[in-house]
Amino acid sequence: MSFNYNRLDKDDVVLLMVDHQSGLLSLVRDFSPDDFRNNVLALADIAKFFDIPSILTTSFEDGPNGPMVPELKEMFPDAPYFARPGQINCWDNEDFVKAVKATGKKQILIAGVVTDVCVAFPTLSALAEGYEVFVVTDASGTFNLTTRDAAWSRMEQAGAQLMNWFSVGCELHRDWRNDIEGFGGILAKHLPQYANLIQSYTAQKG
Repeated sequence: MSFNYNRLDKDDVVLLMVDHQSGLLSLVRDFSPDDFRNNVLALADIAKFFDIPSILTTSFEDGPNGPMVPELKEMFPDAPYFARPGQINCWDNEDFVKAVKATGKKQILIAGVVTDVCVAFPTLSALAEGYEVFVVTDASGTFNLTTRDAAWSRMEQAGAQLMNWFSVGCELHRDWRNDIEGFGGILAKHLPQYANLIQSYTAQKG
């Protein structure tokens, strides 16, 4: 089977942050709370660093799902924000889909809670409409590993590519010479192991 390596393109990608809500976060059990928060915010930092258009959405936030976590709303104050009145699949919300299409981007980065529903459903819907979809696995969470693995398999078989926030950042960055301090700073902020490398590099330069 042939495969074309189409890299993430910072000029042709939109980030969808789906249902990172205070109530739903309590359902995430495939990552520790601290790790998951770090992963989500790392993805957000990467999107801001590369100036990637981002769209936020919540599901039934007046109910048990709760509001979107405040950190994301603060990081993307000007991003389109859709509080869906009830649609489980955000792709069923006409205004949300219009916002995605209005970006003119052909690639979609998506992360959300929970992986098997809030990520999988719009991923399958976007793939069916011809988008390239990249699922950020470690910024998406669900009940357990069995549920997560089944959702990953379903999306991958449909054509989605599975990535993590670190690989997303590196594929967008392409070349260290583009901005070692800026990009390296993001990695150091969210990956303690990488902070050691940055410290050694800085000390060596000094």
